[in-house]
Amino acid sequence: MVKIAQFRKFGPAADMIELVERPDLPPPDGDQLLVKMLVMSINPADILTIEGDYGIKPELPNIPGAEGVGRVIEIGPAVKKLAVGDLVLPLGGGAWRENMMCRENTVIPLPKGIDIDQAAMIKANPATAEVMLTSMVTLEKGDWIIQNASNSAVGRFVIKLAKRKKLNVIAVVRRDNVIEMLKADGADVILVADEKTDPGKLGMEMRLHTGGALPKLALDAVGGYASNQLAKCLADGGHIVNYGLLSDEPCEVDPFDLVFRRIELKGFWLADWFKTATRDDILSMYGELIPLVTEGLISGAIEAKYSLDNVKQAVAHAAKPHRSGKILLTEPNISGGE
Repeated sequence: MVKIAQFRKFGPAADMIELVERPDLPPPDGDQLLVKMLVMSINPADILTIEGDYGIKPELPNIPGAEGVGRVIEIGPAVKKLAVGDLVLPLGGGAWRENMMCRENTVIPLPKGIDIDQAAMIKANPATAEVMLTSMVTLEKGDWIIQNASNSAVGRFVIKLAKRKKLNVIAVVRRDNVIEMLKADGADVILVADEKTDPGKLGMEMRLHTGGALPKLALDAVGGYASNQLAKCLADGGHIVNYGLLSDEPCEVDPFDLVFRRIELKGFWLADWFKTATRDDILSMYGELIPLVTEGLISGAIEAKYSLDNVKQAVAHAAKPHRSGKILLTEPNISGGE
């Protein structure tokens, strides 16, 4: 028997998630791989999916888990490039389980020696940051970008990856106790703003720090009032890319900026990018990220690790506000907790 985490109906995540046992998976056939999951991350999207508040509602029962890292334990006869013992990053969902079956072209090979905790967090947040920085607008060395929710997991990866691309980063946050952390990440300018901050005044304050330079790209994880704040900071013709709705409000942008300054507002969802990206696109993108993770040049913060056996406690912890890092699940029977 193998253990899986699943939910049968939508509702409070820690209440809905359950650990069950299913019969062992059959031996892999064709180009299939049997993968033992070693570490799995818990993302906000996983919590929202269980609660029924994400962009899609899966069929029930459902095994959550957008990302994790595993080790190949059996291979089918048609597998060409992978072997038993290899570490892999499965690209499909449903990662919160003891073992999973994958096809060879739906995993990303990982190098020996990579930190498996960090590898378990590569798929979503670093990838979101990388794709938004490289596919939304054409940026050149020395250009400026601005983002809100800069102390979030994606926000911190944006800063680290942007600095490696020689871009200048303006980080907008709601509280000043994260300023030193973001300076250490490499942010060039840090502005504190909330829903009471006047968008025009924020733009003026930003110009004082940039010497008048204006960003071409704004990354918006908040929506609502915050979209308008970013719009007032952008150069004419600039782009706002919204990828989150932390305010739980529709994006607001002054029509003046949309019409007369040609500001463009668009949405981004990594799942949609995967639908249109080629295998080469995906390998190229992760080919940029994996060496940086392997060498310790980019990393995500971890607050706690729990065995899959304790998935209810892990999900409850992940749903708490103001965490300092990601909550990870490990393979069953591995001790872990707060």
